[in-house]
Amino acid sequence: MKPFKTYLPFAALFFWVIISACGQKAQKEKSNIIASDTSLMNKPDSFWKNALSEEQYYILREKGTERPYTGKWLLNEDSGVYTCSACGNELFTSGNKFDSHCGWPSFDEEIAGGKIITKEDNSHGMRRTEIMCANCGGHLGHLFDDGPTSTGKRYCVNSVSLEFVKQGELKTNRRDTLTLGGGCFWCIEAVFDQLKGVESVVSGYSGGTTENPSYYEVCNSNTGHAEVVQIIFNPDETNLEEIYKVFFTVHDPTQLNRQGADIGKQYRSTILYRNEKQKTVAEEIIKDLNAASVYDSPIVTTLE
Repeated sequence: MKPFKTYLPFAALFFWVIISACGQKAQKEKSNIIASDTSLMNKPDSFWKNALSEEQYYILREKGTERPYTGKWLLNEDSGVYTCSACGNELFTSGNKFDSHCGWPSFDEEIAGGKIITKEDNSHGMRRTEIMCANCGGHLGHLFDDGPTSTGKRYCVNSVSLEFVKQGELKTNRRDTLTLGGGCFWCIEAVFDQLKGVESVVSGYSGGTTENPSYYEVCNSNTGHAEVVQIIFNPDETNLEEIYKVFFTVHDPTQLNRQGADIGKQYRSTILYRNEKQKTVAEEIIKDLNAASVYDSPIVTTLE
């Protein structure tokens, strides 16, 4: 792990960007141009109708099922990764695919890191386990406990809900998402917009209990939300370590529920991790920073 001090130049490099962004904050708030929750999980139905084909919308959003033995990936034997056709989230590898003779692509294991979420499905007079993309909530298929391999699992998936990236093309198609809060989100957004490997930075609110809160609700009531940025980055051009070290450089992680003159729980220092790897790397860096006494006080950044 690189010494934290090697990342201190980021503070000077982006100082003018931070000042500029924070200066724009009041104007944007006055116009009430504040994103609430920009997660794909909360996109309205109209968004998906425009983004997906009719067949994709039927499968992914209306929880439909394609006819057996008709899917384009059923007989695919190429090496690579199967991704969500709605958002690109990596779900399965070709090494976990097997022929279950059921008429749909089948896998015995998902890619590690919380790529898939499950839900009990009692529709059509059956009791099944639905599988959905953890990034966008798209319906993929169902999970059964009758797999022939050592996992005992059979992920039965609609081809329409999948895209396939061949082994040689994986490097240019990899993406990861991280959510960070460090006070004014315009300031944090401006910094990460400049970082190589970061493809998208969007400001919004997360970590609370009220659905789609307004700026005034977050500031004036106890919704529990924090001002955050959602960062989409290419792991082949940057990594979690670098992103975290920039994050800890451009804000003060020792201030509880505030950043300078911005006071309130919405300005807390927080990392909203999406998988165990993001959590573990953050814990290691926080431990190293505290051990090296980089700050005068202990870090209070929350891991949520």
